[in-house]
Amino acid sequence: MIDLWFLVIAFLWTGYFVLEGFDFGVGMLAPFVGGDDDEQRQSLQTIGPVWDGNEVWLITAVGAMFAAFPAWYSGLFSSFYLPVVLVLAGLIVRGVGLEWRGKVANPAWCDLGIVVGSALPAFLWGAVFAGLLLDGALPALLGGAFTLALSLLHGAVFLALRTEGRVRRRARVAALATGAVALPLAVVALSTLASMSGAATVPALAAMAALAAAVALIWRRREGWAFTATAAGIALTSAAVFLRLKQAPLPGLTLAEAASAPYTLTMLTWIGLITLPFVLAYQAWTYWVFRKRVALPR
Repeated sequence: MIDLWFLVIAFLWTGYFVLEGFDFGVGMLAPFVGGDDDEQRQSLQTIGPVWDGNEVWLITAVGAMFAAFPAWYSGLFSSFYLPVVLVLAGLIVRGVGLEWRGKVANPAWCDLGIVVGSALPAFLWGAVFAGLLLDGALPALLGGAFTLALSLLHGAVFLALRTEGRVRRRARVAALATGAVALPLAVVALSTLASMSGAATVPALAAMAALAAAVALIWRRREGWAFTATAAGIALTSAAVFLRLKQAPLPGLTLAEAASAPYTLTMLTWIGLITLPFVLAYQAWTYWVFRKRVALPR
């Protein structure tokens, strides 16, 4: 049960990073790939139907940690209290900006809120998880810079996949530019992670290959495959991180010591078996309904 619930939590965090990753990227890039207000709205409409649903993965991942591994939950969020509070502040500001942008006469403050509210979590989650693996400011800055660049790449590829016209062309250029930054950061960050744990080596190397493939695919205008590659790169990076955390989720703490009682884990398993398929089916249906490219507003 302990290994099962660690796997579930790793899956939930990975889903959050993959899905919110392109949300963050689109939020940061929208003012720059949109030449005017209509094009900016075109960019934001790509995430309009899904961004709030993607945040559910964070709520579920944190809730599962609280129930299945309370010692890990308390240690993580107390050790990184300030970054987590800033993440929540960023998510709130971004949500307000997205909801109010079409309801105010001057949306400039909304645009600023969307950019800042997307950049803060994209950077800080990388810093937090890097801080779990290594002490010091430098690893945290490296982890944050890597996840920020990765979100920009993921979001740019998503925009190229989901838009038409000038926004699509600018998004492709943005993907190539951010890829030139994300790939060197990936080599440094993932090589460091691989050197810390033999179990993390294979997914870390595979993540580098996936991100390199994404840049090559976007160059060839294969947006669908490029998005698959960036998603795979994020998922493999998350897998490498959690394989390392499986050895010790916090310094001096094993999974067995962090876990809830067996009865609690059993009850959680039954609840998860009942609810998780419905959540996954609903979100898959949402993405299927809104799968078409977004054109300029008429």
